[in-house]
Amino acid sequence: MNIQTTNRLTTAESALLDAYNAQIGDLPGDGAVLSVRDRLLDELKTGGLPTRRIESWHYTDLRALLRAVPAVQPAPSLSAVKPLVSGASVLTLRQGAADAATAPEGVTVRRYADSLVDGTAAEGLREASADDAIGRINGSFVRDGLVLEIADGAELAAPLEIQSLHGAGQVHTRFPVRFGAGSKATVIERHRGEGDEAALVSSISALTLGDGAEVTWIVLQEQGAADTHLGQIRVELGADAKLRLFVVNAGGKLVRQELRITVSGEGSELTLRGVNLLGGDTHTDVTLVLDHNVPHTNSTEIIRNVIFDRARGVFQGMIRVAQAAQKTDAKMACNTLLLSDDADFSVKPELEIFADDVLCGHGATVADIDRNHMYYMMTRGVPEKTARAMLVYAFVAQIVEELEEESLVEALEGIISAWLDRHA
Repeated sequence: MNIQTTNRLTTAESALLDAYNAQIGDLPGDGAVLSVRDRLLDELKTGGLPTRRIESWHYTDLRALLRAVPAVQPAPSLSAVKPLVSGASVLTLRQGAADAATAPEGVTVRRYADSLVDGTAAEGLREASADDAIGRINGSFVRDGLVLEIADGAELAAPLEIQSLHGAGQVHTRFPVRFGAGSKATVIERHRGEGDEAALVSSISALTLGDGAEVTWIVLQEQGAADTHLGQIRVELGADAKLRLFVVNAGGKLVRQELRITVSGEGSELTLRGVNLLGGDTHTDVTLVLDHNVPHTNSTEIIRNVIFDRARGVFQGMIRVAQAAQKTDAKMACNTLLLSDDADFSVKPELEIFADDVLCGHGATVADIDRNHMYYMMTRGVPEKTARAMLVYAFVAQIVEELEEESLVEALEGIISAWLDRHA
């Protein structure tokens, strides 16, 4: 199928369709994959990018905010960066292309490009829902990524870091990951832009946790100041599985990070913690849809936001408890420090409960720094600017400290501190 642009399309929509036409002969995939790609792109052409009329995109009108799409560019010369944690195993992607690498013991790794070529990726390439614009864009253009499988009972001695590095242009990646029954692992998914020119990045990670698996998954988004980042995490939890999911947004001009989580196994636990650091003239949207579908499951979600300058932020959190999901314990909180009169943060927490024996709740706060805390520190000789910076740092560091692993805590606190030094 050769998609033709029309005058009704925005500049960005036209650029996406033109990019697809230009690449269609080179995009990897068998007949089944190419058929899915064509359908996804056709739906994008017909429906366009989402606007505020679509409820889940109400605060992030992508059609208006995405004003341009950079052209596909050859891969620049990019060197792997120092891993977040010393001793971590590193798998690197440069401009969306995965390097062949030796995985640590207990982990099988395969290039996602190979799954596209042999067609095994076709089913997973589909969008997750009717409003899944990220799935449509990524499914249309994705070229590579990593397929990881952690063996049943495997325990990774050191963190596994996935580094996705890019320069200008377009990068579209996928990371399907299966954690076997009883496995234990810490994985760092790191997105980093190099250079000043704009990039469009889409990335989807699909995590399946087998029964009894215990996983810490950290998303660290450090895109460039001109970059657009469209990220999505799809999660399915098996029985007695435990997932600690940490999301840190510390970059990007336009960011949408979706978390689509399905609790499918009894006895499972989800701990979600998020830190959003927003400054300049940026827009960051974190949207969570969490489905508790079975009895006796727990989840807690805490999001902390720091907003400077003219930045705009969004947190949308939907918890849905099915009728069968009795004894669900789910709590969600979003706390924001709004440090500029020109900044804005929108919060939309929601509960949709069909069971009658549950403990569920949500809350949200938006405030400036507590003047009493400032007064206390300043009367003890701490300069005002220093006191303010220390209080902002403590507000978000409290979340990171829940990781408990000292090396991870120190590394993330260092990134937060460096960001605050640049923006506070």
